[in-house]
Amino acid sequence: MDKPVRRHIVVSAVNVRKGGTLTVLRDCLGYLSTRKDLRVTALVHREDLCRFEGISYIEIPWSAKGWCRRLWCEYVTMGKISRQIGPVNLWLSLHDTTPRVRAARQAVYCHTSFPFMKVRGRDFRMDPKIPLFAWFTKYAYRWNVRRNRRLIVQQQWMREGLSRLTRFPAEQIIVAPPAFRNPSLPEVPVAVPPLFFFPSTPDCHKNFELACRAAQMLEEKLGAGRFRLLLTVGGDENRYARWLRRRWGHIDSIRFGGFLSKEALYRTYAEASCLVFPSRSETWGLPVSEFAPTGRPMILADLPYARESAAGHPCCAFVPPEDAAALAALMEEIVCGRPEHFAPVPPVRSAAPYAPSWDDVFNCLLEDEDSAAR
Repeated sequence: MDKPVRRHIVVSAVNVRKGGTLTVLRDCLGYLSTRKDLRVTALVHREDLCRFEGISYIEIPWSAKGWCRRLWCEYVTMGKISRQIGPVNLWLSLHDTTPRVRAARQAVYCHTSFPFMKVRGRDFRMDPKIPLFAWFTKYAYRWNVRRNRRLIVQQQWMREGLSRLTRFPAEQIIVAPPAFRNPSLPEVPVAVPPLFFFPSTPDCHKNFELACRAAQMLEEKLGAGRFRLLLTVGGDENRYARWLRRRWGHIDSIRFGGFLSKEALYRTYAEASCLVFPSRSETWGLPVSEFAPTGRPMILADLPYARESAAGHPCCAFVPPEDAAALAALMEEIVCGRPEHFAPVPPVRSAAPYAPSWDDVFNCLLEDEDSAAR
């Protein structure tokens, strides 16, 4: 008896090398490696970043050496590859753009929230790549988007925003929240005086300056020694970090702690009195999910991503991303032990299609392929 022909799935992720996008790639391929009924080909930057048994790899390291090469790879090279390795039942792009390929069905995982960020003039001075990337992605999402049967996002707000931006039907956009395991935090006493913790990378859209201005205001009002604000910025990583250190390095209450190992990060979560995270643009907001199991207060940007990431948390306050005085007032409530403006965050219910696991994601994508076959 002839063996049944396995459906062929291609996952393209040639520019994925680090951070949350690499975690998504590894989780996706880890799941697909368990599906013996599928033939899987992965187009990646390097195989050793995401190696799993049962998956064929094609390395394209040159694609990451500039946007011109990336576009050539997406719209020329991948088309040639699709013809060489075909037929392809499903082509899943894990990095925002829709390649021109020969496949029965296409889908795109949309990570980037930059198209929805309000760009500031200072962003061009600190790191012009970020506002330029925000502008570029706004158009990249639209290019060839109608070739896709599905788009995949992590949050309900991004489904709504992406549908408006691209005019892609919202009912064809899958909400697939990332899976998180609660970190194992050490049992240590909460810091005295109160410790405010702002963990993130030193990128200009993270909005560290808001926290620094607020800490300066609060120190001027209450005096030094009443609280500490710890930033995971060393002060020499890039132009933005150097500017932060120059402007606020003399403030006694601010600590420029630099990069923390995972162990040090989890210990600081356990010690912190309050998480401060006013980032102006996030696909999810990983520190929010990592700190949430403590049940302690969080002060977050009053933006849709933060409200969705903190859904269900018992003690949150939200601050406009431009209002340092409002942030200082909320920090003062924590220092004085009177969190009057903190409250539980209501849960968020995502409409269908909703896929809390990769099994659900691919069931949805392959159902589309099955329906087309019928």
